[in-house]
Amino acid sequence: MAFEGAVQAPAAAGEIPAIASRQRAEKKNFTDSEIIEGFLKTAFGAEYHLAGRVDRIRKYDVPVRVFADGADRADRKAQLAKVVADIGQRIQHLDIAMASSGDEANVVVNLVRDRDLSRTITKFYGSERAKEIRTSLDPQCLSGFRKNEKFEIEHSDVILTVDSGDFVFLDCAYEELLQSLGPINDTSSVPWTMFNDEVSMGFFDVYDQYILNLLYEPRIKAGMTVQEVKAVLPEVLADVRAWVARQNNLPE
Repeated sequence: MAFEGAVQAPAAAGEIPAIASRQRAEKKNFTDSEIIEGFLKTAFGAEYHLAGRVDRIRKYDVPVRVFADGADRADRKAQLAKVVADIGQRIQHLDIAMASSGDEANVVVNLVRDRDLSRTITKFYGSERAKEIRTSLDPQCLSGFRKNEKFEIEHSDVILTVDSGDFVFLDCAYEELLQSLGPINDTSSVPWTMFNDEVSMGFFDVYDQYILNLLYEPRIKAGMTVQEVKAVLPEVLADVRAWVARQNNLPE
């Protein structure tokens, strides 16, 4: 329990043994086809879609501002701010930062206690849809977004539980924040992405940096079809590879 005036400094990702061990074992070298497969599988379609499959690129075309709402947990809000800063440093063409109020935000992160998760999902999605979500996903955390007719994302809502420990919080924060930016389709056939329900990271891994940097490359535009994306991927991927390599001290 946190007390006013005696807030414990939140654990950083590298200080958590479960995350540090995963970082040491992380695979960092991928072929072009491995990167492209993951990008196409996560950027098109949707894990839980209410209105049929959507085979179009969805992304923000404006600066992204994130606001933490809900549970009074200064430690979790500080961890979330670090996650947002890390994402901003690792995605070249994305302007993302924390907002000081909900009015300034287009991504609202709802921090809830475990016991309030089911009630919160019902509040956001209604009882029938909430029941479908719980049945199909059994979520520990959740994200979704609203897009316009151009497939530009206009607003995202993220739900994170605060009392499941540092590893679960950071793992959920990275996955749901990143999915709220566009690559919302989970896939069980790509073993290196956090968008695989069998994979837990707790940090922004190299493979997913490739996916998000491809998505936010200016030549990949909201509303593009699979074929339109495939036409520009070779030249875009070369530039993304160079950026990710520099950010992670990888051989180019």
